[in-house]
Formats: sequence, C-alpha cells, structure tokens
Amino acid sequence: MTFQWTAVAAFLYGEIGVILVLCLPFISPLRWQKIFMIPLWSKMAVFWNKMFLTIIVLLIVLFLDAVREVRKYSAVHVNEKAASINTNAFDHIQMKLFRSQRNLYLSGFSLFLWLVLRRTITLLTQLAKGMASHAALETQVNDATEAAKKYMAENERLQEALSEKGSGKSKESAEATDKKLKKEVEHLKAELQKTSDALQKANNEVTAVKKQSEGLRRDYDHLMKEYEQLQDSLNEAEDKKDL
Repeated sequence: MTFQWTAVAAFLYGEIGVILVLCLPFISPLRWQKIFMIPLWSKMAVFWNKMFLTIIVLLIVLFLDAVREVRKYSAVHVNEKAASINTNAFDHIQMKLFRSQRNLYLSGFSLFLWLVLRRTITLLTQLAKGMASHAALETQVNDATEAAKKYMAENERLQEALSEKGSGKSKESAEATDKKLKKEVEHLKAELQKTSDALQKANNEVTAVKKQSEGLRRDYDHLMKEYEQLQDSLNEAEDKKDL
C-alpha cells in the first residue's frame, strides 16, 4: 500500500474511533460543549472550515482516482481473461484490481464518514446550546415563580394590614363622605332656587310684554275705527259739495 492510501486508511480508522467516542451515551452534549470550548479547540475552530473543505477536496480526488483505476483494471481483467494469457499476468492484474477496489472503498468511506463526523459535531453543539438555553429558561421560570409567590404573600399581608386599619377609619370616612354630600345637595338646592327665581322673573316679564301688546292692539283697533269714521265723514262732505 502506498503512502497516500496508508494515510487514507489511518484517517478512516481515526474517523471511526472519533465517531464511536462521540456516540458514547454517558458523555452528555454539555460535556462535549465544554470540551469544544477548550482554548486549543477554539484556536482550531478558526481554520476548521478551511480544513474541512481541503480534506473534502482531497478525498474526492482520491475517490475519483480510485474509480478510474477500478474501471481500467476491470476492462484489462476482462480482456486478459478472454485472451487466455499465462497465469502470472492474470494474477498480477487481479491484484491490481483488488487494490484499486480497496482504495475505492477506503476513499469512499472516508469521504462519507468525514461528512457524518461534521454533521455529528454540529448536532452535538446545537443540542448542547438547546439544553443550556432550556436550563436557563427553567431557572428563570423557577425564579419568577418564587418571586410571584413572594409578592402574593406580601400582597396578602398588606391587604390584611389595610383591612385592620380601615375598620377603625371607616366611620370617619363615612362621616366625611356624608358631610361632603350634604354640602353638594345644599349647593344644588341654591342653584335650583336661583334658576327658579330667574324663570319666574322671565315669566313675569313675558306676562308684562303680553299685556303691553294687548294694550297696543286695543289702541290700534280704536285708532283704526276713528280713521274709518273720519274717512266716512270726509266722503259725505265731498258728496254734499258735488250736489
């Protein structure tokens, strides 16, 4: 096995080991979050995306090279088998085909597990953040509940104290309220008396105006009668002159 495929095999075994460790049930996501927050990992996180993309590209190149090798030696294997050459050459081609297939599986599984590893770490981080936020919200809810209970107890104590104090002051407040209401009633009565006086005065003035208008109407009727009499007398005098 060449150096590059030895490195790919070691990388694959490392991926399998890391994924198995990440899937251990007794290590919680919060513990992994604390591990990921170590300064060493924080420094590596800056180059994590670049490293991830670089390894993806390398594994894709190796995978495509392995596919090419498998196709090449598969075609040669068929041709050599059909030509019925000697056994040593056939075995050599068979060995090349086996190695190319092995390299194909190594690169393919390395690429797949690298993506799975990235996704697993992302899910663990999100789960840890969700658990931390849930714990914080639960703490806030508990604090709010305790504060509400405390405020309710204090409110009840204040209401009891006010009810005790208010029982002694209720009579005084009632008397003060009665006095205030009496003053308002007297004020309203005075206003009503003023209004009634003003209305009576207005009625008297209206009655006087009616009487004056009736007197003026009688005077007008009397003057009209005198005017008609004078007119009749003038007409009679004119008739006599004409005769």
